Amino acid sequence: MRFFNTLGHRVEEFKPIEEGKVGMYTCGPTVYNFAHIGNFRAYLFEDILRRTLEYHGCKVTQVMNLTDVDDKTIRDSRAANLPLTVFTRKYKDAFFEDLKTLRIEPAEHYPEATTHIPEMIQLIQNLMDKGIAYQSGDGSIYFSIAKFPAYGQLAKIDMTQQRIGERINSDEYAKDSVADFALWKAWDEKDGDVKWDSPWGPGRPGWHIECSAMSQKYLGKTFDIHTGGIDNMFPHHEDEIAQSEAANGCKFVNYWLHCEHLTVNRQKMSKSLGNFYTMRDLLEKGWSGAEIRWVLIGTHYRSKLNFDIASLDQSRSALKKFADLFRRLDAVAEGDGGLAEAQERAAQAKAKFGAAFGEDLNVAEALAELFKFTKDVKSALAKNLYQKKAAAVILDQYRDFDRILAALDVDAALAQKQDQQAEQSDVPADVLALVQKRVGAKIAKDFATADAIRDELKAQGWIIEDSPAGPRVIKA
Repeated sequence: MRFFNTLGHRVEEFKPIEEGKVGMYTCGPTVYNFAHIGNFRAYLFEDILRRTLEYHGCKVTQVMNLTDVDDKTIRDSRAANLPLTVFTRKYKDAFFEDLKTLRIEPAEHYPEATTHIPEMIQLIQNLMDKGIAYQSGDGSIYFSIAKFPAYGQLAKIDMTQQRIGERINSDEYAKDSVADFALWKAWDEKDGDVKWDSPWGPGRPGWHIECSAMSQKYLGKTFDIHTGGIDNMFPHHEDEIAQSEAANGCKFVNYWLHCEHLTVNRQKMSKSLGNFYTMRDLLEKGWSGAEIRWVLIGTHYRSKLNFDIASLDQSRSALKKFADLFRRLDAVAEGDGGLAEAQERAAQAKAKFGAAFGEDLNVAEALAELFKFTKDVKSALAKNLYQKKAAAVILDQYRDFDRILAALDVDAALAQKQDQQAEQSDVPADVLALVQKRVGAKIAKDFATADAIRDELKAQGWIIEDSPAGPRVIKA
């Protein structure tokens, strides 16, 4: 496998620290509101990465943090007149519901910032002991950029052009600001009752120290992969590197992967523009998790993704066509006709699909192989080349594609067909025979015969309703 390493700004062969095992840290949500689809574009990229690693035989240990104490969570919890833990719980629960809806594989660890304060204090104390951090007049602790010459290595900042020595107390700051950043913020009245005791007085951690402390606890001082959105690269990830490597004296992360922004209707997502969507917004409009996932994984992670409602329409249509194909495969005659050909074609598809994702998650090439495979399968069905055993091989290959894509839902489509068959159990056999004859006519594109059968059934008092699960016949 090869991935684009932001640290070196080039595609590199992936070599984990321990063969067959991968430690991966992914920046999770700040739980002050519902996550939006731009956030989930990043989480889905990380899910595709995880699934690709697993597809190629790696055992992944993934850590995704939950930032439940920072400027925004404190500000909004106080505005809502709720304790911090009560306020953030609602958004934590919603986040996990959304992950499940989007079929995102669960991480092994979801550490909360508020339950890892001792680890953060220990890391800050380490930096203080080494003279890399210092205490300001108000009692806050800052990281001294001047004491870490390698600062700027990830974002490729020319430190000779920067003014060093200024301090920034806020968790998030301008992208063109290079300044000493807060590791521990001394308590003030804006924090209300949010504070912890420390060797430097009551206060709370800065945002950046959270990820360094929690990744070290669960993955060690050096681990394989750290991911996030491109907006996290500076200052957040740059600050993580600085404080971790300064404290531990070793490399922090070997591979950094960042995904690009999502736009909506080719504009930055904004509530004022009416193009701001959370998962709940889209689910309420009738879209499914699979349909949303199909859109959000369809563009390479290092390219900007433009989202619009038309793309969801296309997603729905594509997934319905796959479901129809799966049911056609399930309906072929018993036998082993076409088995060898199906096995060979499936093996080719598997190799090309896996290789595409192994080359820096090349989703375009992987989907191209999926659609070429589908075209070949439809051609074989049109020629009646596949019988039951061959069709089973093909269906298994679609299940294999779904180990990464997680949207095709082979077995759900087949279960839907079985449910429909149960509904039709009280329909006379001669009527069902005409229905199947009409299906055959439509597959053969003999639409005149199909229409004639529909009219004949109507004359007998039966109405055909075509659906993604196949035709349903009901008494008029």
